[in-house]
Amino acid sequence: MQRDYDLFEQFPDGSSLWRGRAAGLAEVRRKLTELSATTANECYAIHLSTKEVVARVNLGGSRPKIAKKLVGQIAYDNAVAINRTNLLRAQGYEVVSVIGNEAAKLVFDLAPSWNLFIVGYGASNEVREEMVAWLKAKFPSVPVLALNPPAVQELPGADYNVKQNGWESWLPIVINTLGQRPGSNTSVS
Repeated sequence: MQRDYDLFEQFPDGSSLWRGRAAGLAEVRRKLTELSATTANECYAIHLSTKEVVARVNLGGSRPKIAKKLVGQIAYDNAVAINRTNLLRAQGYEVVSVIGNEAAKLVFDLAPSWNLFIVGYGASNEVREEMVAWLKAKFPSVPVLALNPPAVQELPGADYNVKQNGWESWLPIVINTLGQRPGSNTSVS
């Protein structure tokens, strides 16, 4: 079953206007592409019940530049994705999370200005290696952090590899790579 997403246009004053609904990520991609051609304002798709933003276009648009760094997360489990997204947002980062490689391929090339990608540990090495290869082909200058299960030392092609033993193993790499925003919440539980 495909999720329904609501599409919004965000104006320079920070207000948002609902622009429609899309069923599934392929439809989100199509509708956001069409919408972005009609405005310079930022547009985004969100799953309202979870507050998960799955795609953004026209980043920066006509509003002032956003100081937040943009992180793309490929997870393979929804609960893990939500927890990691919340943690990254508490540190002051903007995060777009997707579940699986196909969703990443549909969503990530809508925004050209990524600062970091995180590839989760919940899929086979072959699936994760394919994702890293695709990211490096599409966004060669954007670092990739691979979160690896205990049996895996390194995911080929990733710029950073860590064992997934909790946020303590990977969050310092994110902060060192992107920097931490002043005033962000530094306490993590």
